[in-house]
Amino acid sequence: MGRAMLIWPPAALLLATLTACAPPEEAPALASKALLGEALFHDVDLSWPRTQACATCHNPEHGFIDDRRGPDGRIGPVSLGADGASLGDRNAPTVAYAALAPPFQAAGARTRHHRQRQGRTYEGPLGGQFWDGRAPDLAGQAQGPPLNPLEMGMPDAAAVVARLQEKPAYVAAFRALFGPAVFADPDRAYAAFAESIAAFEQTEAFAPFDSRHDRALRGEITLSFKELTGKSLFFSQFTSCSACHQLHGSGDPVGRLREPFTGYEFHNVGVPVNAAVRAANGLGPDDGLAQNPATPAAAHRGRYKTPTLRNVAVTEPYMHNGVFQDLRTVIEFYDHQVDPEGRPLNPETGEPWAAPEVPDTVAHDLLALSDPLSDDQIEALVCFLRALTDQRWEHLVQDKGIACAD
Repeated sequence: MGRAMLIWPPAALLLATLTACAPPEEAPALASKALLGEALFHDVDLSWPRTQACATCHNPEHGFIDDRRGPDGRIGPVSLGADGASLGDRNAPTVAYAALAPPFQAAGARTRHHRQRQGRTYEGPLGGQFWDGRAPDLAGQAQGPPLNPLEMGMPDAAAVVARLQEKPAYVAAFRALFGPAVFADPDRAYAAFAESIAAFEQTEAFAPFDSRHDRALRGEITLSFKELTGKSLFFSQFTSCSACHQLHGSGDPVGRLREPFTGYEFHNVGVPVNAAVRAANGLGPDDGLAQNPATPAAAHRGRYKTPTLRNVAVTEPYMHNGVFQDLRTVIEFYDHQVDPEGRPLNPETGEPWAAPEVPDTVAHDLLALSDPLSDDQIEALVCFLRALTDQRWEHLVQDKGIACAD
């Protein structure tokens, strides 16, 4: 399906019309799993109080993240639940480019494309969905939020299926796409619901590959001097960026044009606790990957899946717990790990960097691959990362005192 067919939110609006007007056996607007999934993605009736949809926490108009702002005017570190009171315990990641993630592997391996010989291989968990990889694929991920009491709050799969059957357009579409008896088994119908969401998330709207970086690779534009400088640093032996955030080699003529900017590895990079989030939920330290039933070992505590850097300039706040607000802060945080004395203070707080939430499993060897960065080099990296923004969201990029154009 091309982008021209997806004008937000068409299926949701057409669904309302069909529900009111069309005979149950007709569903021309929901004639594919992807179109059905699009309608489901925007449907607030699939949360218990009928107030929240998938699109609430993954807004198509803002990088597929939860861009709702708190009283301080900032995007919140975690999402507010459909009940208007519950808070999640991790930042809602973008679902853009999520379809590129491989199925979860508890014991995976890959060769990195980093230019240093040290750290060229990785062995450990790979892929999956969610920060801890606990869902093997997109359909598995889609089954989680509706039943999560902190999110959409439906009591069980049967309750979701009952909501689906309230709308004749859904009933007709599910029967046409998944068989006449799809609603005979609630679990089967719920799996069909998740499969439809996954089909929608596999459309080009979620992975257009049309950022400035992509257009420059195709020869359509030329990056600015700062963007090119940042790109050179990103892929050089002087930073560890490409060790974790490059899946395809530069010599791969096909893969390099579909680079997700993540290797889907799991690491503890020393992120400090977001004390406000943990306190709000009455929670102790976040165990990260160790909460995945497939990887419960203590050695996995505090490790999280390496996120995509596509659209990173418009998907703040950052890290698994939303503890940092600014992209530059994230780069300074990594630089602090390399040069603690050179970057002793968190620029957002003016205070010393807080200790890692889970100190025992920090990947010091990986973090040490970089050289210390100058302020100009940090700005150049910010400019390159901004160039990874999909065209439809480029208007959301803020300069924040860093000019990237020539």
